Amino acid sequence: MKKTATRLTAALGAMLMMFGAGCANNGSNAQTTTTATETAATTETIAETTAESTTETTTAEEPADTTTGTTPPETEADPNRVPGMVKVAALKGPTAMGMIDFMNNCESYDDSIFDFEIYAAPDEITPLLIKGDLDIACIPANLASVLYNKTEGEIEVLAINTLGVIYIAESGSEDIQSFADLKGKTIYASGQGSTPEFALNYLLEQNGIADDVNIEWKSEHAECVSAITENGGIAMLPQPFVTTAMMKNEGIRIALDLTEEWNKLDNGSTMITGVVVARKDFVENSLPYLKEFLMGYKASVEYVTTETDGAAALIGKYDIVPEAVAKKALPACNITYIDGEEMKAKLSGYLQVLYDSLAQSVGGKLPGDDFYFVG
Repeated sequence: MKKTATRLTAALGAMLMMFGAGCANNGSNAQTTTTATETAATTETIAETTAESTTETTTAEEPADTTTGTTPPETEADPNRVPGMVKVAALKGPTAMGMIDFMNNCESYDDSIFDFEIYAAPDEITPLLIKGDLDIACIPANLASVLYNKTEGEIEVLAINTLGVIYIAESGSEDIQSFADLKGKTIYASGQGSTPEFALNYLLEQNGIADDVNIEWKSEHAECVSAITENGGIAMLPQPFVTTAMMKNEGIRIALDLTEEWNKLDNGSTMITGVVVARKDFVENSLPYLKEFLMGYKASVEYVTTETDGAAALIGKYDIVPEAVAKKALPACNITYIDGEEMKAKLSGYLQVLYDSLAQSVGGKLPGDDFYFVG
């Protein structure tokens, strides 16, 4: 799969003007069949993989000098890295959708300190983040904890950007009305080793049917859609891909919302899909740039969650999903922006549930307090 890269080149002064004037109102392989308890937990795959993305757009202007006295960290690992740029990555799905107005606003200026890239899968982002070729990234919540442990505390989480976006879809029947109805069924699913697998396994266990459900893992969401479109059956899909499937086949319906099923358990936690993280050295050495990013991201989320038509047009423009799909899917994508102590409370509770179910899902141990950037 290709990644869609949008390189944007602003001086901090221009960014400050943007947020003060324009940004404030935001006008703008193998397949395997296993039981749920037999699935092997890996950490390199995620729900937000997608079918092939297409275009690659690059703007390679040299950034203007800034006057803040702070320079974003560079790394020798990436010889193509432009000095003075803040490199940001998101996955092709809700995490990138929430950032889209920020990206578009930055592109309106001749120079930008932010360099955005959209990737198809987390295993493309992970090595870049570890090496220091990325400063900020939007990744699955459990993967953030895994990377924190793997790098011995060099990753900090800045905000929650996506709550539950995973659904059970059914084609050809209306047999599934409750979680108990999954007993004896086969579920086509992707996202093995990441939030979808851990959430599904936890819910199956809590409902007492973990040994009675077969999960057939696929490498991409598109394969799950094809499987239930051609053969009927049941699939676990995230937004906006479940909406894509329903628009292609009127016989597909949403049977269960995993977020609702999670909430029924009343376990003191919230289901969380995605978070924004940064490298610790970037947080410590480039705080002004970090604050500019968070300001822009928060404003973008507000725009995307309130201006559906405009946001859908931008999502189509950047080839995340077609505009028509985005318009229908956005209300169900649970895009959000939660930071500070509220973020820490919600995320730590969610990670605790995953840890208690399977320690490997969060990297073997819970992260320390330094994992949470509370401002």
